[in-house]
Amino acid sequence: MHIRGLYMNESHEMNQQINQYKQQITSYTGKLLRDHFGKGPESVFVSIGHTFIIIYLRNFLTPSERVLLEQDHILIIDQMREKLMQMMIPEISGFIEIVTGVRPREFYYDWSLHNKTGMLVAICSEPIPNSQPVNERYTGKPEIEEEILKISRKTQKEPEELYSCEISPRMLLIIRTGILVRIEKELIRLGHGELLKGVKRNMEKSFLHNNDWPETPFSKRLSDTFVDWNFDLDKSVILLTTEPR
Repeated sequence: MHIRGLYMNESHEMNQQINQYKQQITSYTGKLLRDHFGKGPESVFVSIGHTFIIIYLRNFLTPSERVLLEQDHILIIDQMREKLMQMMIPEISGFIEIVTGVRPREFYYDWSLHNKTGMLVAICSEPIPNSQPVNERYTGKPEIEEEILKISRKTQKEPEELYSCEISPRMLLIIRTGILVRIEKELIRLGHGELLKGVKRNMEKSFLHNNDWPETPFSKRLSDTFVDWNFDLDKSVILLTTEPR
């Protein structure tokens, strides 16, 4: 009984620490977005699992962006956000290191403008202290990974490595490594990486949204898809989110 009590107390302290990380990152990210964009998201949700930190934004669209979106100037919005995020990522990474003691080694981000949502994914080189392991054996994993492989073959090539895990019951993270074809690498070398990313993102998200997903508990409730790349590492991150049960 005494041992059980100690274990429960230790588990409670670990959860408190993780919740504190989440609250601090939520508050800081919301303020930073307001400072840079002039308007912050209505809400920020942070999920932490093992080496991953997911920051999910809801109702994030400035008045000027809304006008541009109504006129179908999505490329202009993407370019503006890209410039601002390039300035913000080092600040967010630095803050995460101050709070958790672990600095992200990679950062990815993407937007669903029509849904007014966004995601930021930080991948750290070591586990976040007191974090819980991610679920690498989620229901429907083989079927979903096979669909991701099919989409990858249609849009570029099958990845050399594929990893997926459930960060939370509503978030599925997929990481692909080794997906760039030779012509894409040449375009990146010639300085057309931003254009290439825009084209790839539109194409892949179209396939992800319109895909005939197999019957799994996850795919039935799919609501948002986010995709980003690190061309230097030849690596891509996909985040799929679902509606509440």
